Amino acid sequence: MNLRKISLIILLLVGLWNISGTSMAQELYWGGFVEGLWGAGIDDNNPTGRDYPVAETRLQLRLESFGDNAEVFGRIDFVQDGFDSSNYDVDLREAYIKFSVNSVNMDFKVGRQILTWGTGDLIFINDVFAKDYQSFLIGRQDQYLKAPQTAVRVEWYTGLGSFTVVGIPDFEPNITPTGDRLSFFHPNKGKIVGAADYMAPVEPDNKFENSEVAFNYSRMVKGFTLAGYAYRGFYKSPVGFDPVGYRVFYPRLNVFGASLRGQVYGGILWLEGGYFDSREDRDGNNYFIENSSMKGLVGFERQVATDLTANLQFSYEQMVDYDQYETSHTQASDFAISMGMPAPVKAEETRTLVTSRWTKMLNSQTITISLFGFYSPSEEDAYVRFSAEYKYSDELSLMAGGNIFDGKDPYTQWGQFTLNDNLYLKINYGF
Repeated sequence: MNLRKISLIILLLVGLWNISGTSMAQELYWGGFVEGLWGAGIDDNNPTGRDYPVAETRLQLRLESFGDNAEVFGRIDFVQDGFDSSNYDVDLREAYIKFSVNSVNMDFKVGRQILTWGTGDLIFINDVFAKDYQSFLIGRQDQYLKAPQTAVRVEWYTGLGSFTVVGIPDFEPNITPTGDRLSFFHPNKGKIVGAADYMAPVEPDNKFENSEVAFNYSRMVKGFTLAGYAYRGFYKSPVGFDPVGYRVFYPRLNVFGASLRGQVYGGILWLEGGYFDSREDRDGNNYFIENSSMKGLVGFERQVATDLTANLQFSYEQMVDYDQYETSHTQASDFAISMGMPAPVKAEETRTLVTSRWTKMLNSQTITISLFGFYSPSEEDAYVRFSAEYKYSDELSLMAGGNIFDGKDPYTQWGQFTLNDNLYLKINYGF
């Protein structure tokens, strides 16, 4: 465990001591779960060379204490990972202190925490905080999709609405496949590869000018939640490549957007849009850095029958300065061929995505059947995740599920994972 995590644990313990030592203190709550997760790959040709993407036993401990104006919360995982030579790991998920200053209607949340906002269901536009996509694709609980970050979050409540500012001093990227558990498409190789061909991205230096800052404003307008967003930082995935230094990196990024969410026609409607300002390629003439883009989505969810809920989403993305991109692609192709590498993939100007979630409860709501599907008409690829959970008691549950990928081309978002189809079994005991 590194020094930063140790410092956060000390912060958490000091906060608990201070709250419990005051007359404002309430009860100290603790709980958690023990979980076994085992997964098996389906395709024998996967370049990972592994028969299973996950085999782990996890103990999560959760501790929280509330006072009249303060809250301390901690969540830590102890993991025995059979995938990696029976390696043991400690993952500090959350460790924060939250307190209120009632005289100015402000809340402060300091420490390691899960950051999230926006309206999409597994489609993220203005939610630019770190994600753990590897956990998402191998069957871990949905809570692990949102990766924790060390941050300061300040919320100010006024008659005009609520204002939120988040400061993140140290950059933390998305966790994406590295070729050991899940294979992926390598653009410089022109094919799907395993861990041997993985290039570790270069992260921004941990200094003040590289801190991330995010803003959110929200208010209720005639029964709808209206929100605005702004972000200054970096792409969370390594969408930049330096052909001279032969390294991948995280380019600088601004995001500006808005969303609307509310009840209509017996269900919930949401709209969201955002502009991604690629600060290191604003003219769109550098093929090796992601172009600026515009993204939008619309979604609707409602109960369609007894204990059956369904939703439907449509998202659209358009690259800015596509003419310049086409010119830079031609130049990049000439460079790649001169270096003996495959010609780079040419992206389309637009990308569309349709998703749908279906959730059915059975047997007095002790059985939950879940299906979530992604399909891109423009890229002709798809991803389906499904599960069936049986809740034997309030404490014990059993789940079986799977992740299936398909795609016309190996370089699209889901097409690159076509060799990673997997099934998993999960047993969870909560306390």
